[in-house]
Amino acid sequence: MTRFDPPHPILGVSIAVFREGRVLLSTRTKPPSTGVFSLPGGRVEAGENLEETALRELEEEVGVKAKIIAFNRFVEMIAPQAGSEMRQHYVVLSFVGTWISGEGSPGPEAGEVLWAEPRQLVHLNTSPHLDAVVEDAFKILRSKNLV
Repeated sequence: MTRFDPPHPILGVSIAVFREGRVLLSTRTKPPSTGVFSLPGGRVEAGENLEETALRELEEEVGVKAKIIAFNRFVEMIAPQAGSEMRQHYVVLSFVGTWISGEGSPGPEAGEVLWAEPRQLVHLNTSPHLDAVVEDAFKILRSKNLV
């Protein structure tokens, strides 16, 4: 029987920030998906609302500020813990945002930082479902005439 640690899903957020038609990506420096490109984001802290978490994580991870435009979609990941038989279950709620300031820079949780054209994603090593999340986010921006 598979064991989970913790024994419940972990709630996180991410944000697809767009600037001049490009989306902000960074490589992860911690599990899960260490070393692959993903959207900035992280765990929701108790008492913090989802949008606050997305904007906080964005600034902490890559030094960028953005305006949230809309909720995009959720992604679920059930992943093994590094070097363990335990697994973790993540539910990540993803938002769409537009860039306000900051070029994006590496930090403790973000390695390489890249502003990528959505069509470039097929050539990158990315976290699961990233291409679909970015495609849906771009559609939302287009529907609001923001790209």
